[in-house]
Amino acid sequence: MALSRALRCCQRIFSWIPVIIISSVVLWSYYAYVFELCFVTLSNHLERVAYLLIFHVCFIMFWWTYWKAIFTPPSIPSKKFQLSYTDKERYEMEERPDVQKQILADIAKKLPIFTRAQSGAIRFCDRCQVIKPDRCHHCSVCETCVLKMDHHCPWVNNCVGFSNYKFFLLFLSYSMIYCVFIASTVFQYFLKFWVGDLPNGSAKFHVLFLLFVALMFFVSLMFLFGYHCWLVAKNRSTLEAFSAPVFQNGPDRNGFHVGLSRNLQQVFGEDKKLWFIPVFTSQGDGHYFPLRTLRESENPLLANEEQWLEDGGSDEESADENGPSVIIRTES
Repeated sequence: MALSRALRCCQRIFSWIPVIIISSVVLWSYYAYVFELCFVTLSNHLERVAYLLIFHVCFIMFWWTYWKAIFTPPSIPSKKFQLSYTDKERYEMEERPDVQKQILADIAKKLPIFTRAQSGAIRFCDRCQVIKPDRCHHCSVCETCVLKMDHHCPWVNNCVGFSNYKFFLLFLSYSMIYCVFIASTVFQYFLKFWVGDLPNGSAKFHVLFLLFVALMFFVSLMFLFGYHCWLVAKNRSTLEAFSAPVFQNGPDRNGFHVGLSRNLQQVFGEDKKLWFIPVFTSQGDGHYFPLRTLRESENPLLANEEQWLEDGGSDEESADENGPSVIIRTES
């Protein structure tokens, strides 16, 4: 028991190493750009002021989005998706798998669940003891079920999912902008140091490495950001891109694809002025999502709206804190 706790403690400590590496590189880049480039190398006062102003805007936005991606806790299923004491006892006492599946199916009729396991059964997490909402998956690192889980990212030491996916995308975009700005402004002084127009000194080392590090990170971020832009456009998570979600009629990679505009609104919200600011604006509460092939009249959530309002109390209050509820509208 003590050994297991010690291992978990070591795992938590080591999990912060990638974050420490990224933070150290960025803090070094701050010193190299502000002091070695702007104050030591640059002689034009107006150019120095302009560089410092734009650099600090990029620097602040980078840290703001990185902080939000790291420290926004993953959203977990609400109590509505947990088995009641009676249902849990009945499920655990039953030894026949087919009857267990039927018990879960009966409970799920009251919930807005449309996805299924590969076997066609209701998706149930034995470790968290919850019926999984659509797009919800169990993270073995966080040891919990995460709503609309995309992946567990070691570079932010957090699960990327419904609660922080917008922040993760903004972190990637502002990281790219940060790298592009550094590389574009440092390049001319890199050439001057290279051909000997500027004297050798500590600034030369920092300027040379600033360019190489900025370009290296930009290339890697460009591919990752491009991939996630494609995922947002298709309304898929990383997990859904590798394994298509299964519905009652079978697997469908485009099951949640409701058009580019509405796909973007699900992640960034309806107010475009807030799209590029790291505040939560995603639609809904992460428990249910519009489907491409579902009409409103066929949606059991709308049919049971009064029951959800009566049963939901505290959950709806938490949903209001996270953002507006999803209005389920679909294309015929």
